[in-house]
Amino acid sequence: MRGRRRFRTAVAAATAALLCGGALSGCTPGDPEAATSGRPATPRPAPLWDVSPTSVAAVGDSVTRAFDACSVLSDCPEVSWATGTDTAVNSLALRLLGPEKVAARSWNLARTGARMAELPEQMAGAAAEKPELVTVMMGANDACRPTPDLMTPVADFRASFETALARLRAGAPKAQVYVASVPDLRHLWSTGRVSPMGLQVWKLGICGAMLADAEDLGPAAERRRAAVRDRVVAYNEVLEEVCAKDARCRYDGGAVFGFRFDGAQLSPWDWFHPSRDGQARLAELAYRRITEE
Repeated sequence: MRGRRRFRTAVAAATAALLCGGALSGCTPGDPEAATSGRPATPRPAPLWDVSPTSVAAVGDSVTRAFDACSVLSDCPEVSWATGTDTAVNSLALRLLGPEKVAARSWNLARTGARMAELPEQMAGAAAEKPELVTVMMGANDACRPTPDLMTPVADFRASFETALARLRAGAPKAQVYVASVPDLRHLWSTGRVSPMGLQVWKLGICGAMLADAEDLGPAAERRRAAVRDRVVAYNEVLEEVCAKDARCRYDGGAVFGFRFDGAQLSPWDWFHPSRDGQARLAELAYRRITEE
């Protein structure tokens, strides 16, 4: 009896496989009883994430505007990691859309100097374009305040990010969202402090909470830098947690935070923002995560 039962099960499974591969559509493989019992087969759910979106809106801050990537103290959106047209950078939009469609099917709504409190407004602007994908890179300026006590509180950061996603969903409910982690500002300090140029520029007040007195290795300075890094880690935890609640949102898994920018990947004018090469690395990280099956 046991051998006959195995034989009947094998025949049913083979029949189901033939039916699923033939004229019947929507059949679920591995369900032999559906082919023999007469009950409807379970349809496959459509995937929520599309690995080849056909339009891109970018929101964020100076990194997405490619500030200081081409010339001193100016935006250079043509080399932006998200929507740039420079083939050497090979931006996310170029990879996804091709050069013919970038101008008409991508929008860079980021603003240099923006903090998370501005993201809801930027998201509303993105939603108005009805993009298939929205990229988010925001949070470095919330930590890069003149002093650590002026950093955005984590609760406020969370509330603004939640509001921003709600604004997007109100206007573009099916838009996918790629969320980049906040870079490791302490690593940027450790890389740039070996440059005499970087040390001089930082004295002008760039990211004072982390970069002030860059050569001071005393305990007070180290505690200050550790506090800033801890806040960035907390911001990234917020980004991951809030994104995880949205079925059409992908966090980068800490890829940008973990990326080890070197001197060639930092702006020669401020040793802080990504250079063209740095922008290209950000584009690679984003493309890899967005096209992940």
